[in-house]
Amino acid sequence: MALDIATIDRTDQPTLDALYRIAATVEATESPDLPPLCRRRFEAPLWHPMPGIDTRWSVARLDGVPVGWVRVNLHLLDNTENASIELAVDPAYRRRGVGRALFAHARRLLREAGCKRVVGSAVTPLPDGSGGATPDGPGASASVGSGGESSVGSGGVTPVGEFPGAAFAAALGARPALVDVRRRLDVTALDRDRLAALRAGARSAAAGYRTVRWHGHPQSEHLADLAYLEGRLLADAPLGDLEWEPERMDAERIQGMERALDARGVRRYSVAAVHGESGRLVAWSVLSLAANTTRHAWQQITIVDPAHRGHRLGLLCKAENLEHTLAYEPELSVVDTYNAAANSHMIAINEQLGFRPVAGSTEWQSTI
Repeated sequence: MALDIATIDRTDQPTLDALYRIAATVEATESPDLPPLCRRRFEAPLWHPMPGIDTRWSVARLDGVPVGWVRVNLHLLDNTENASIELAVDPAYRRRGVGRALFAHARRLLREAGCKRVVGSAVTPLPDGSGGATPDGPGASASVGSGGESSVGSGGVTPVGEFPGAAFAAALGARPALVDVRRRLDVTALDRDRLAALRAGARSAAAGYRTVRWHGHPQSEHLADLAYLEGRLLADAPLGDLEWEPERMDAERIQGMERALDARGVRRYSVAAVHGESGRLVAWSVLSLAANTTRHAWQQITIVDPAHRGHRLGLLCKAENLEHTLAYEPELSVVDTYNAAANSHMIAINEQLGFRPVAGSTEWQSTI
């Protein structure tokens, strides 16, 4: 059978339909507990890329039939020697060399662009000890690799105990650089009295600070502080062996990210802490929901300025934001979040709120 790999034509709707079906099948079989893949978010990089991201998306066809795709994100504002990758192959066409051909194609593109490293994620077993945590470590929660986009691995139907995406990455010579754990909060079983007590205790420890909340876009007066916090994220969160530098953020880039998220239909809810003496916004937490769900949310960034740690601001912002989100999203029943397995401080906060481990994930890094 003849294999052809070519750049995606974003006006070719039948091909986009086929690629979405492949991606949705992969995600549904690798992570069946997650909601269906959002079509609007899946296609958005073609029309509304994140600021500073150049997305190159290619399709693989066997005898004219789309059987897989690869998407690489080139970073133009920082980490310019790095790229992130997403790759998916239709489970019905596995073990025919399609994945390897797609990766070889992506590697050629990245070499031509001057990249030296590529990072991608794959579902892996839960690490030992993932259910416990101790309250020390950096006050930030982050994941790396896709320029603000959700990623899809290369696995498909996953027999018990097997993780084909990870096996594929290892077979290509990539090395595991950062172990993550996905934790889940069952909102339907949430102890509201305990949540109120946690919030009250955190507020007591946060004397001298007040909280602000918003739905959607932040006020312009907060943009500079949010850019500072966003820029600190990759400096503060554990990155394992990933060779990834902090991102250069400013108010304009934050606004560009907000516009890109609007185009994806992502609903965002934020609570932040403001230092009373300086008036600066010094902690921030975000929950988001995709356009195709009212029941599932992702806990996104949570970060506290290092100069203001020790006042339980991370717990305060998270607890208040959960209450804030539920006021707008009464059908919300599940919240998922990723943390580096080594991020014991943020894990401890999540465990207090009721998050429990459900899946593992690993960031794989490869030299181009």
